[in-house]
Amino acid sequence: MTKVGIFYGSTTGKTEMVVESIQKEFGQDVVDLHNIADVDESDFEEYTNLIVACPTWNIGELQSDWDGFFPDLDSIDFSGKKVAYFGTGDQIGYADNFQDAMGILEEKIAELGGTTVGYWSTDGYDFNESKAVKDGKFVGLAIDEDNQSDLTDERVKAWVAQLKKEFGI
Repeated sequence: MTKVGIFYGSTTGKTEMVVESIQKEFGQDVVDLHNIADVDESDFEEYTNLIVACPTWNIGELQSDWDGFFPDLDSIDFSGKKVAYFGTGDQIGYADNFQDAMGILEEKIAELGGTTVGYWSTDGYDFNESKAVKDGKFVGLAIDEDNQSDLTDERVKAWVAQLKKEFGI
């Protein structure tokens, strides 16, 4: 069976909580979790299906562990890899840069050959701008635990079902 590698950073624990929900929805035996603070570039090599998870921190910035790892992405060949993204953020408090970290990572990894999968509708969200929106959709799953935590489980289930098809699992 094809394994999925989830590479995530989490400062407050919200992103890690959603990562664990995604793993449970896929099945524990399908998904390996990797905290970006503890990986090196070679850890990406064993997967053709990846999920990159990062909260947007401060005002449109990468979470600190991802910020530290970001320059190392240049030495990874993402060619032939399907990459899905998800982020946590606050669409009300940070309406002008909601999910920017997800967009920053997607742009960089796509430049390095990764094929983006898992696009997600912007319907049901209330924000002004986001670097994570391309062609009217988020480049991945947008989670807002601050304002829409009641929708997280439903969104995770729908997104994982979509990814299973896109990953061919």
